[in-house]
Amino acid sequence: MGVFVSKSRKLSPLGRFGWILYQPYKWLICAPILASTTLFFGSATIVLSIFLPSRWVSLICGTFWSRLNAWVTPMPVKVTGRENIDPQQSYVVVANHQSFYDVFVLYGFLGIDFKWVMKQEMRSIPGVGIGCEKVGHIFIDRSNRKAALETIKSAQSKIVNGTSVVFFPEGTRSRDGALLKLKKGAFRFALDLDLPILPVTIVGTGDVLPSDGLDLLPGKVRLIIDEPIPVNGLEGQDIPRLMEQVRSVFEDRRSG
Repeated sequence: MGVFVSKSRKLSPLGRFGWILYQPYKWLICAPILASTTLFFGSATIVLSIFLPSRWVSLICGTFWSRLNAWVTPMPVKVTGRENIDPQQSYVVVANHQSFYDVFVLYGFLGIDFKWVMKQEMRSIPGVGIGCEKVGHIFIDRSNRKAALETIKSAQSKIVNGTSVVFFPEGTRSRDGALLKLKKGAFRFALDLDLPILPVTIVGTGDVLPSDGLDLLPGKVRLIIDEPIPVNGLEGQDIPRLMEQVRSVFEDRRSG
């Protein structure tokens, strides 16, 4: 059984028994539904983007796709701090990153229109890549820093009128649940556009689906939305302080 259990899991004997009971459901019901809904909503995104604004397409396809898959897993999500969001304000949303399931949490439960900044490799995922491109999400080539910066710069015109942009400033999913070093891109973007930073902490997705495999289990997740951090009048030398402020928020919420 150890071959199939994620290395990051520490299960009690009762937990291992639950793991065994969940496997038939995961492989026979949950996994096929996750795959089919991804292909279906990805295809629907391509078609609907011909007729509808990207904001509506994201709401219809992205939200339903995410909530349906969260329900099937099952992964109940508790959201706190929604009052910290002004629906008319655009933000640079920064979130910690533990699992692919972070996508379902943000898309399904954050409740705002946004564009993702995602790695170039996501283009190759069937149903996801083309659908994301059609609604204006931002792919960057992390192996080419100059090209990545140009891509982000050209995408700035999309972040207006209540449409926000989401970054995972760690750059990739944490393998062991510990916060990784934050990268400067999101903070530079916020300063360039003079947009407030909205820290969003996700707690529990690493227990639902660890980053090192397909060892899916049901579990409860929290999405904590903190007060926006204004950047008015700040400059490049203030970025390290902003990064430390956001990191402190992540650490406090994850341990709270």
